[in-house]
Amino acid sequence: MVQPPWFAAVFPPFRKDAPIRGPVCAPCRDDFDRIGEGPYPSRRRHAPLCLVGFHGDRGRSRPVGGAIGAPSSHLPESPQRPIRMHRGLARSGAKVGFSPHCCSGVQGVECAGHCRTHLIWTISFDPYTAPEGALVGISGKTAELGLAMRLSLLLLLLLLTSPPPTPSMEDAAFPHRGESSRPPPRACPLRCSCPRADTVDCNGLDLQVFPDNITRAAQHLSLQNNQLQELPYNELSRLSSLRTLNLHNNLISSEGLPDEAFESLTQLQHIYVAHNKLSVAPQFLPRSLRVVDLAANQVTEIFPLTFGEKPALRSVYLHNNQLSNAGLPPDAFHGSEAVATLSLSSNRLSYLPPSLPPSLERLHLQNNLISKVPRGALSRQTHLRELYLQHNQLTDSGLDATTFSKLHHLEYLDLSHNQLVSVPAGLPRALAVLHLGRNRIRWVEAARLRGARGLRYLLLQHNQLGATGLPAGALRPLRGLHTLHLYGNRLDRVPPALPRRLRALVLPHNHVTTLGARDLAGMPGLAELNLAYNRLVSARVHHRAFRPLRALRSLDLAGNQLTRVPGGLPGSLHTLRLQRNQLRALEPELLTSLDQLRELSLAHNRLRIGDIGPGTWHELQALQVLDLSHNELSFVPPDLPEALEELHLQGNRISHVGSEAFLSTPRLRALFLRANRLHMTSIAPEAFLGLLHLSVVDTAGNPEQVLVRLPPRAPRQPQAGGP
Repeated sequence: MVQPPWFAAVFPPFRKDAPIRGPVCAPCRDDFDRIGEGPYPSRRRHAPLCLVGFHGDRGRSRPVGGAIGAPSSHLPESPQRPIRMHRGLARSGAKVGFSPHCCSGVQGVECAGHCRTHLIWTISFDPYTAPEGALVGISGKTAELGLAMRLSLLLLLLLLTSPPPTPSMEDAAFPHRGESSRPPPRACPLRCSCPRADTVDCNGLDLQVFPDNITRAAQHLSLQNNQLQELPYNELSRLSSLRTLNLHNNLISSEGLPDEAFESLTQLQHIYVAHNKLSVAPQFLPRSLRVVDLAANQVTEIFPLTFGEKPALRSVYLHNNQLSNAGLPPDAFHGSEAVATLSLSSNRLSYLPPSLPPSLERLHLQNNLISKVPRGALSRQTHLRELYLQHNQLTDSGLDATTFSKLHHLEYLDLSHNQLVSVPAGLPRALAVLHLGRNRIRWVEAARLRGARGLRYLLLQHNQLGATGLPAGALRPLRGLHTLHLYGNRLDRVPPALPRRLRALVLPHNHVTTLGARDLAGMPGLAELNLAYNRLVSARVHHRAFRPLRALRSLDLAGNQLTRVPGGLPGSLHTLRLQRNQLRALEPELLTSLDQLRELSLAHNRLRIGDIGPGTWHELQALQVLDLSHNELSFVPPDLPEALEELHLQGNRISHVGSEAFLSTPRLRALFLRANRLHMTSIAPEAFLGLLHLSVVDTAGNPEQVLVRLPPRAPRQPQAGGP
């Protein structure tokens, strides 16, 4: 018997090497769209068939049909959904596909899924090729059948009763299960993107419902920045291959997160649920996890298996929650011996939690209510390298000599913004950075620092040291100290006998009034000195005070009461800040040695054109940035340095810019003339000729709008070796 072209699609030829897989129904969540990708239809030829036609056009067709060999009462009540047909059937003019539906009581194929109900297989004909009116109603009442349709039905019934085809009848050219001449299109949820076969990105779509049609092969799923309120267990449990799940910034509450939500995700490694509305942590998280982020929720309690018994867990983020010590069980990390990073900052902890993982390398506890570190609480964390305890309520009585003594690898310790009166004892030798700013420290004892001989950065800003809190030699044990911050301590002089290798000394906002000839002599390697906003006056600054600092690169003397530039400045200077003083004169001889100076700030002084001596700028051949803003200049100073690129003249009294104002500055890129006394015609048309690099001219805030025509840009120089 000659078989129609669609016969092989409806009943694929028998293949000995093909494993038998039964069909499954839609409730079993294994529906399929194309022949060759879904399960085989059963080889049991007595399976009942539904013949379905379509009314209307292709875009809005509705199927109606009836079962052959089954009573109409067993048909699904709802119309069967349209299905996509196999592309190989286009040659016959008919499109045939399968759409399994559960139909209990029908003698047919049993579902291979969990429901074990029976299925009805649907054969649908293209409405443009099927005979007009050749339909069977959904109610079971037979409609008028056209002659062509009757012949097709008769042929189909004859085929059903014929013996199955032999292996020799197999058409090798026809695609079989799992075979196709072109790759099938990748399934992807509506509006989401799937850049790879294992990646589904639904970020920022304002989704309120968990998307369906997510491929089971997905390993990375991003649902961040949506409006999800719950995670359906049935949907999530299907995605057993997930490795990364990003739920950041949604509206998920603990009520919308079932206890068993993640138990099927046995390969999950990274989970991000930060910025949601969880009130308690999930009771169970997969054993395979490496990174867990539950930050910025409202978590008040975690459970033993939330983070416990996870040998691969490396990072846990719980900051910005409402955790108290009562909500953190003592065995919270039992069996998780690889945790390296733990963030518990911005919670409500009153003391350092005990039984923390011994493998910790970074521990964040800042912004809590911690007033005490229990004895031995950090005795097992010998690998700890960074400890953040700032913004707590720690006092001297809350620490003892053993608190930090066992932390042999500790490099960074932040105790700022607490209530300490003295430097803690027992500091480890490996410590490199000690932050004690914003405490109440009145005295620095050398013995307390003797153990921390490797200290490189000591920050003591905004304490209460005063004139006697840092005695001579107190920092002598710190031979390798690189940076010392002491601003805001009411010091009246530079502390004596500071470490000789010191590279940066930061002393602004103190009460220093005097600089003697030897006050800085003990630090020949000093590269940065900040004495801004003290009480220095020119008469009390020795003319040799800065001469020993031959490596000095940056000197900040802003906000003092200097009336002249200090003498003896080292030639190594790159940056000199003298703004907000009372300078009334610039003497060329005081600047002669500064041939490496690149930035000079003289803003907010009382300089006039007559106060700038002739030849003042001649020695500053490397100067690139000059700030003369907010002085009393009436025109642009002449003979500016040739290397100048940025000139600040805002807030002066300049009323005219002549044609020769910038002849000496051909490299000028930015000019600021804001808030002067310029009018529309105050700038000569030729003023900017030759400034081929000039790109910014700011003339806002003048009495009249000033129109500026920039010169043409300099042409790019061709690169060597170019075409």
